[in-house]
Amino acid sequence: MSHSFPVRVYYEDTDLAGIVYYANYLKFIERGRSEWVRGQGVDQMALKEAEGIVFAVRRVEADYLSPARFGEELEVATRLLQIGGARIELAQEVRRDGVTLFRALVTLVCMNAQGRPARLPGPVRARLSAVSAESGVG
Repeated sequence: MSHSFPVRVYYEDTDLAGIVYYANYLKFIERGRSEWVRGQGVDQMALKEAEGIVFAVRRVEADYLSPARFGEELEVATRLLQIGGARIELAQEVRRDGVTLFRALVTLVCMNAQGRPARLPGPVRARLSAVSAESGVG
């Protein structure tokens, strides 16, 4: 099951050539991930306050396939690939009219307030595992 989040390209997102500056794709997918987590019923601020747990990006493997330009409407698609005890792997794409412009594999880790690895809390894992089961991810 894939989650979709709309993004419009603003002038501030572009470089001198009028195309989306490469680092801004990382911002787009960050927004998509945040909305994906929220869509699963996980309140990241409440998780931090109650359990001292935050998600951090551990690794990103990115492919820039085609440029996006000022004014275009894009879609960030986020799909769960795998969930572990303290790690979540996601596939994300930025698309325009169904055409993939940018693709990334993202590994998130759970961390405690001291910046050390922490296990996903049971209720969070259960919510995300339900998504995993629905999409056939193991």
